[in-house]
Amino acid sequence: MTKPYIIVHMMTSIDGRIDCGMTAQLDGNSEYYSTLSVLETPTRVSGRVTAETEMADGGEKLDKVAFKKNATADSYNIVPDSKGRTAWDRENGSSFPHLILTSENVSKKYLDYLNDHNTSWIAAGKEHVDLKQAMAILDDEFCIKRLAVVGGGKINGGFLKAGLVDEISLLIGPGVAGRTGQSAVFDGLTSDRSTPLTLKSVKSYAIIIK
Repeated sequence: MTKPYIIVHMMTSIDGRIDCGMTAQLDGNSEYYSTLSVLETPTRVSGRVTAETEMADGGEKLDKVAFKKNATADSYNIVPDSKGRTAWDRENGSSFPHLILTSENVSKKYLDYLNDHNTSWIAAGKEHVDLKQAMAILDDEFCIKRLAVVGGGKINGGFLKAGLVDEISLLIGPGVAGRTGQSAVFDGLTSDRSTPLTLKSVKSYAIIIK
């Protein structure tokens, strides 16, 4: 199977929590973005963004694997949306346009909406996005060879569970979240075994607790 080289890039507190509002307050937050640039992954996968409006579901379903490259670019802002409900602004020649990952259960009406807004999309997977199929299409048809996953624990866990992660880039900020119910770097894995990794490099800095 062809696919891009995929890096999960996250910043966490010392106790492994990734709430954006919390990590944004930690020292080193600016290094998260500078490190992301060094990774040379202009295409990025984020979690589903809560839009101002959501479109109602309904209508005839697609029921097949398909894609449409409405906006040609060297890099994309990729957002998974299995049911196809999020409303988007029209793409107007951006060098970093949206590309929506959705399932075959998406309505044709929603795909017509994306086409009318010049937004590219990939539909793969019966009820939920089949990340393996979607990444193969992204490589073969959109010519994306490297990307960073910068979403939440569930989308990170989905890529890891599908065996698609080649590298993890993790910045640990000097702070403790400590609250229960917060997302971790990887969520949603059902196996009782840990996923083995090979440590590539470490850069460390002293932390002084005042």
